Amino acid sequence: MSGQTAISLTTGGLVLGGAGVCTWAAVSPSSDLFGRAVRRAGSPRAIALTFDDGPNPAVTPALLDLLDRYRARATFFMIGRHARSSPDLVREVAARGHAIGNHTDTHPNLIWLSPARIEEQLARCQDAISAATKMAPRWMRPPYGFRGPQLARVLRRGGWAGMALWTRAMFDWKPQPPERMIGRMARVRGGEMLLMHDGDHRIQNSDRSHVLRSLEHWLPRWADDGFEFPTIDDLARPPLPAAAN
Repeated sequence: MSGQTAISLTTGGLVLGGAGVCTWAAVSPSSDLFGRAVRRAGSPRAIALTFDDGPNPAVTPALLDLLDRYRARATFFMIGRHARSSPDLVREVAARGHAIGNHTDTHPNLIWLSPARIEEQLARCQDAISAATKMAPRWMRPPYGFRGPQLARVLRRGGWAGMALWTRAMFDWKPQPPERMIGRMARVRGGEMLLMHDGDHRIQNSDRSHVLRSLEHWLPRWADDGFEFPTIDDLARPPLPAAAN
């Protein structure tokens, strides 16, 4: 092999390797290459419950009742167009003490959008949520967890608190027997942030009954084990100072 050929192969390998790293960083919830994210519950005695793609009139009200029953709070990352169609439900989520995050207006893949288009998606969702609650979310979650370097720049420029990802996805975005999701939730451990869905970004009134049934099984068990359920806003608050002796 000539020296020139070896250099070409090495350079090609570096390019492919770099492309692979960037692809992984764009889609992996564990990567901070394109901006740091909150993805854990902050304590081994806590489980952070998060729900994407709502609000959904077919499921979210029953889910709120279930969370109330076990004094559990959650974070709802809402889609702007769903928030505009169900403003009363947006207000109800906030009134019951849950956090609301921005999940864009129409749920696009942000990797392919320009900074201006990302800003527009976030702004339209922000307007929909603010119109219902008089409050603006401070946190966002990128659809599918996909992001590029432009997202971090947009968030810094817009003064956002940051983005939230997750440690464990429940793979609940299509209808399924609740027993399947209950089995997956058996692997949940303290300190994790769970990705679940109370809605479907494509349609309203989607079937998410398997999510509700699975939480009906696990919430009482987690509560009996002493777990807490912090929101994204709880996780962002600095710890209280230790009491003086």
